[in-house]
Amino acid sequence: MTSITSLLVANRGEIACRVMRTAKAMGLTTVAVHSAIDRDARHAREADLRVDLGGSKASDSYLAIDKIIAAARDSGAQAIHPGYGFLSENAEFARAIEAAGLIFLGPPASAIDAMGSKSAAKALMESAGVPLVPGYHGQAQDLETFRTAAARIGYPVLLKASAGGGGKGMKVVEREGELADALASAQREAQSSFGDSRMLVEKYVLQPRHVEIQVFADQQGHCLYLNERDCSIQRRHQKVVEEAPAPGLPAELRQAMGEAAVKAALAIGYVGAGTVEFLLDARGEFFFMEMNTRLQVEHPVTEAITGLDLVAWQIRVAQGEPLPLVQAEVPLHGHAIEVRLYAEDPDNEFLPATGTLALYRESAPGPGRRVDSGVSEGDPVSPFYDPMLGKLIAWGETREQARLRLLSMLNEFSVGGVRTNLAFLRRIIGHPAFAAAELDTGFIARHQAQLLPVAEPLPPAFWQAAAAALLPVAGEDPWSAASGLRLGLPSETVVAVHCRDEHQVVHLASAVARPTAYRRGDTVYLPWQGDVYPVNLHDPIAEAEAGHGHQGGLNAPMNGSIVRVLVSAGQSVDAGTALVVLEAMKMEHSIRAPQAGVVKALHCAEGDMVSEGSVLVEMEA
Repeated sequence: MTSITSLLVANRGEIACRVMRTAKAMGLTTVAVHSAIDRDARHAREADLRVDLGGSKASDSYLAIDKIIAAARDSGAQAIHPGYGFLSENAEFARAIEAAGLIFLGPPASAIDAMGSKSAAKALMESAGVPLVPGYHGQAQDLETFRTAAARIGYPVLLKASAGGGGKGMKVVEREGELADALASAQREAQSSFGDSRMLVEKYVLQPRHVEIQVFADQQGHCLYLNERDCSIQRRHQKVVEEAPAPGLPAELRQAMGEAAVKAALAIGYVGAGTVEFLLDARGEFFFMEMNTRLQVEHPVTEAITGLDLVAWQIRVAQGEPLPLVQAEVPLHGHAIEVRLYAEDPDNEFLPATGTLALYRESAPGPGRRVDSGVSEGDPVSPFYDPMLGKLIAWGETREQARLRLLSMLNEFSVGGVRTNLAFLRRIIGHPAFAAAELDTGFIARHQAQLLPVAEPLPPAFWQAAAAALLPVAGEDPWSAASGLRLGLPSETVVAVHCRDEHQVVHLASAVARPTAYRRGDTVYLPWQGDVYPVNLHDPIAEAEAGHGHQGGLNAPMNGSIVRVLVSAGQSVDAGTALVVLEAMKMEHSIRAPQAGVVKALHCAEGDMVSEGSVLVEMEA
């Protein structure tokens, strides 16, 4: 057996921090790699050693195989853990590690090849007798081939990146007229995220549950399954909530799905941690979707119900040790639920959010409570990488105990300076349908009115609380505080308050109670009904000056790069016409005409990097 004493983590964010936590507990030296803009990121700060890969884009850093191999050699690392995303399912990366005489904490390159292509994986499962969703998984990639296949399958259909996962390069197409644009967009996203634009198309199964099996195999040819996870609550095909075990899954169905997953892993000589994903319909029939040849984002819920450390298992298996359990010994205790905390704006179609984490307070630790995060207060959130900040995981003896514990954790969590989906997550976990385990992949769309309520004006009680939070604290100079305090007049304070795009003049009584809030510089972050609001003293003069800015322009909603310009100056367009396609955090976002008009001027070109708020297109009626 090989003894690993130093481990390089070829990733960033919360998964890098999570892997290093176990590695350090096992006495290993940890090595972090980072891009130029991640020099001070949490994963780099927490590592024993760090190597600067340079660049800002993933292609220049975390996807640069030669740089990562060189970093391992220079730092003395014997093994490389790929985390998830980036190069974690790249067979060439696995081969390069092996060729360099290093140890890859993942499956053999041949297994990645076999399951890395969704088309090849489906063919393998078909030969094993596992039912498949009707679809086309062939080599021809022209529009007419997909048009013919979609007509045969029947709309709606689902386009998926053959070499990818995580919702990247995935589009639902409701009718034939949408196919061409959806295919082109999905191919661009797939190329950007995975370096491979190949697509497949499947029948879009209505009201399915997404149930996946965690498998683990050693180098001696043994493989077992560590129960299942339900990942049905998704948005744009990306998981939002995961739990284990799957609510209401009969033991015999768990066994059937588990044995099918193990069969697939053994068929390709799998080693290490992997996940076989299925669609489960209401009749109890399951259909193979794909196999992810890596550790999953949602692995903590499996760890919670089994009491096992899957990263420790990865390290031991890579050293040549056999699995410590047989199938009959795999534990299943209680229930666990995980949510993913993202930097994104739910009120603006979940566009990724960038900025600085001026406030970041995690839930208090305790029994059945776990937070896996990759950020700290004061860290920047850039547009170059996935917007996930971390994960909250709760365990309980029962599902309801886990749900209530997670809801309590979410209520304690506070983030300011960057918009997040925190309030959205609270609404999901607190929703009666979630409490009743009424789960399928249409959950968010079905309950959208409750989960994404239309924004209403903030109530007077909020403005009173905000004004009270802005009052000078003890020891502050009342003469320098622009609170509207006037001596010699009735006992009342007048405070002009600004919050997001609104402002109010508030009259406060002298005995007003100060609410719980967090002051960071000139901004106070006020928790209110599940969200955190930034409030400042309002300066009407500065607002008037800012109002003289550019008029009639369509601005970039976030930092990113321009991948397509679809119009030209002087062109007439209808309301809703796509004008520019912006890529940020590996996803494409279309900037559309708000009303019919003429393109007066273009202020961007394909390939440009643009900042949030910069004018991209000028329109006139």
